[in-house]
Amino acid sequence: MRGENPQAWVATLRPGFAYAPYLANNNDNEPPNSAKRPAFPEGANMIDLKQYGYEESDAPAEGLEPGRVTGQHRDHYRIVCTHGEAQAVLKGAFIHGARLRNDLPCVGDFVLLRRNENGPARIEALLPRRSKFSRSDFYGQAVGHIKANREQIVAANFDHVFILTSLNLDFNVNRVERYLAQAWQSGAQPVVLLTKADLANDFGTQLDAVCQAAPGVPVHALSGHTGFGLDALDEYLRPGKTSVFLGMSGVGKSSLLNALMGQEVATVKAIREDDSRGRHTTTHRQLFMLPSGAMVIDTPGMRELGLFDAGEGISAGFADVEELFAQCRFSDCRHETEPGCAVLAALAEGSLPHERWERYVAYKREIKHVNDRAGLIAECKAFSKTATKQNRKWKKMMEES
Repeated sequence: MRGENPQAWVATLRPGFAYAPYLANNNDNEPPNSAKRPAFPEGANMIDLKQYGYEESDAPAEGLEPGRVTGQHRDHYRIVCTHGEAQAVLKGAFIHGARLRNDLPCVGDFVLLRRNENGPARIEALLPRRSKFSRSDFYGQAVGHIKANREQIVAANFDHVFILTSLNLDFNVNRVERYLAQAWQSGAQPVVLLTKADLANDFGTQLDAVCQAAPGVPVHALSGHTGFGLDALDEYLRPGKTSVFLGMSGVGKSSLLNALMGQEVATVKAIREDDSRGRHTTTHRQLFMLPSGAMVIDTPGMRELGLFDAGEGISAGFADVEELFAQCRFSDCRHETEPGCAVLAALAEGSLPHERWERYVAYKREIKHVNDRAGLIAECKAFSKTATKQNRKWKKMMEES
């Protein structure tokens, strides 16, 4: 399919991306409106990429140099490398070599690029990721009715996952647990930030609830408006380290970013008064360099978070629950009516809250359903592809005979 109609193939790779115009010019992948604009302005300051978290590995091929993606607007990327900041696009051959959408760069990724004095730089390779935060993309379908599932990478190469939730009417412990399950899967350290502490008379109850739901996870209450509690973030926001902001719209991600930057770099909008829900303000992901030398990846608010391949993350987030399994009398205990079940005993005595156990079971059931459904879809597609080839083969044999 790629050889017959590369534009159509790219459209299936990342729906909504306007790659087709850039594949028409012999894979030069150069946007027409910036054909004469150099990627690196003259007089640009040289940058030490190590300040952006780059760790040297094997020397790149001649003509290529490493860079980091700091922003993405559809098919245009903002990158930083030793020669400064610049615009970049994907090289046509790189697009054709990508099998899945997650093979393409996202904000936070380190890439190999080729400078172009007459236009945007060309991204030719994606360097290995040390961490990534993913979510399921069900193509708009509900979890119980998914017809397809794919991985959507929100950000990459970070050291801490800041999960933000506000201390107002929209406070929800279940949502925090859900983010934590995916955050543990990312390979980075999760941290929960309870924002808008200046609007809460007493947030002790909410703080205790999150600490109980997130054992072993640092939890901080703060306010981006007044600066309360921001000093607690110093241990995470160290030079060369990257953190990613995650949460729903209206939880204060933009306000916190502005406070850490010391200036307004993100627009802030008022939340709805009836339910304290926010309106989408941040429209794209972007990496910011703080005055401290630390980096923050700001992301748009998520209306929902579909868990993706989060089995290990759920186990890490509910380690206290799974530790009980080894104490059951039977190794194949289903934790329902079996005698000697440590889970049932913990539920009876109250050491394991019923709500926490129910959420653990629900997350495990969701992951199994999504994985089974995704596997069935892949198996059906593979069978259909094989059947099509066989039909063509038999048809050719019949014509020859």
